[in-house]
Amino acid sequence: MTARINGDLWSEGNSGSIHWRFEQMIAFLSMNDTIYPGDIVGSGTVGTGCGLELDRWVKRGDLMELEIENIGVLRNRVV
Repeated sequence: MTARINGDLWSEGNSGSIHWRFEQMIAFLSMNDTIYPGDIVGSGTVGTGCGLELDRWVKRGDLMELEIENIGVLRNRVV
């Protein structure tokens, strides 16, 4: 997984470094909530995937590209 801002690589990682496995997150979530087909479970960021961790911040006009191998690229401009 990579995060690029204006073509500059800010972050790179993979799901192998995740702190909690998805089955653990789903087990925890389902303790107090009902999970339905189609629900989306967010796992947070890959390590160093957060601007706060990097002390770097996007600004208006920046082009953000988030890419996951074999899935694709999400590309948006900050407005």
